[in-house]
Amino acid sequence: MKQLCVIGVGYVGLVTAACFADLGSRVIALDIDKNKIDGLRRGVMPIYEPGLEELVERNVHAGRLSFTTSYAEGLKETDYVFIAVGTPSGDSGEADLRYVESAAQSIAQHIQSPLIIVNKSTVPVGTGDYVAEIVQRHQPSPIPFFVVSCPEFLREGSAIGDFMNPHRIVLGSLDHDAAEKVAQLHLPLRAPIMITDLRTAEMIKYASNAFLSTKISFINEIANICEALGADIKEVAVGMGYDNRIGPHFLEAGLGYGGSCFPKDVLALAHMAKEKGRHPQLLQAVIEINSDRRRMAVNKLREMVGDFKGKTIGMLGLAFKPNTDDMRDAPSLNIAHELLKASAKVRAYDPVAMGVATSLLPEVNMCPDAYSAATGCDALIVMTEWNEFKALDLERIRDLMHSPKIFDGRNIYDPEKVRTLGFQYVGVGRGYK
Repeated sequence: MKQLCVIGVGYVGLVTAACFADLGSRVIALDIDKNKIDGLRRGVMPIYEPGLEELVERNVHAGRLSFTTSYAEGLKETDYVFIAVGTPSGDSGEADLRYVESAAQSIAQHIQSPLIIVNKSTVPVGTGDYVAEIVQRHQPSPIPFFVVSCPEFLREGSAIGDFMNPHRIVLGSLDHDAAEKVAQLHLPLRAPIMITDLRTAEMIKYASNAFLSTKISFINEIANICEALGADIKEVAVGMGYDNRIGPHFLEAGLGYGGSCFPKDVLALAHMAKEKGRHPQLLQAVIEINSDRRRMAVNKLREMVGDFKGKTIGMLGLAFKPNTDDMRDAPSLNIAHELLKASAKVRAYDPVAMGVATSLLPEVNMCPDAYSAATGCDALIVMTEWNEFKALDLERIRDLMHSPKIFDGRNIYDPEKVRTLGFQYVGVGRGYK
């Protein structure tokens, strides 16, 4: 049985550790945050991801998954170590590699036998070489090691399914044998495996996320034009999606992308391009259009209610997408801050993200359910397309509101049906309705 150590117990690291354990490997999940590790040992998840708690519990009980804060323990008799730490955006949009650097130094200081180091974090092109240099420089005595890039393609909210049923596995290394050994770990997943060099593998991740972000910004740009010309973006997207060259995915107009990946990865790729003297015009447009979506939402609400002073706005949803509690770069943060700055009162409800959101939005009144959030409001904005919002009793919502107005930032409602119930309804890119 192969032994793996996964460094980092966030969205990527913990899912990676639990899934590899479920595939039969012995896995030690390592994090320097003692509170997270203590919590995991008690069965408390540091993140929300559907199915993750059950997966972790099953593999802990089977003896295949354990947790530690000690690099000495984590690297003992370990064959592979996966680096799955955060790489947040720096002040200029660059990826902040402090956690990757720290992990690489700690690996170097505690390496006990030949080891394959796998970069799972999304890192700038060239980081694999940098990690190798750090490990080599900080080793007390030379022990052979190899670096492999294995970028993750997990979507929050469906990360376990994405890990177990991937579209592809991308591996990059300067040592083909090391890449082949990492490929062996992934064989049970029965997915296409691409082996290339380190820098190309790192670039595939950035290019993929940048392309998906571009699709989102493109459909939002088209939504703006639909509003002006009287077309319906929902039907436009369906018609476009039937074309196999385009496909239906990532064509949902709304409040733009958020979360931990798309915003920082597009910024980081643009930063890398500028550093090398390139002019990333398309990437800059993608970033600007996405920022405009948040300003657009505030302007739509202002058109609906007038001066925000003394008005109460209800927010349905806070997380950047459904089935996660991730608030990183969520549109709700910018929109709530703008509303509060304009002297509005803000009420909000999210099925799972309020625990995280409370400290980020202390002036927002967090409510126990959607009906409480709607009570006394002058307008509601749908921020996150949770399924439970699609099934709300809208007549009850109408009667609880001070003024029945809905800005549907995710286009989850039928405009005609909602208007028939007595609401003023505004969607995104739904010009003729």
